[in-house]
Amino acid sequence: MCKNFSSTISAYLAGFLDGDGSIYVRLKPNSTYRYGFQVAPYIVLFQSNQDRENFEKICSIVGLGILRERKDGILEYSINRADNLRLFLASVKPFLILKKKQAELMLKILAKKEKVQNHKDFEELAQLVDSFRDLNYSKKRKIRVLTP
Repeated sequence: MCKNFSSTISAYLAGFLDGDGSIYVRLKPNSTYRYGFQVAPYIVLFQSNQDRENFEKICSIVGLGILRERKDGILEYSINRADNLRLFLASVKPFLILKKKQAELMLKILAKKEKVQNHKDFEELAQLVDSFRDLNYSKKRKIRVLTP
């Protein structure tokens, strides 16, 4: 499991995430959630299906997510459970270079999400999520949460 990674494995995974990975959080409209949105955090590692065997070994070492193949032949290993995200980030964050700010923001969002008590708290969380667009190569889209 992630908490037992050697520093060598942690550094390797950090390099993989920096080069062929993504850290992001989405606010997905969902009327079944208290404030009308689902907060969906992700860490995703990508690899061509041509190197499936080696990528499956890496995914097996991590052991915190789900592997799937996209229609375009790209493999995605997604980690999206909060506890697993924290474990993974605790291991790789000291070695991250390119995505260190995203990792720090992800941890801040996960902590804030647990403490949401009211609409104002949720708006603050949504603003943190929106700030990912400044760190990632994402569309300049904002989701606004309207007060009731």
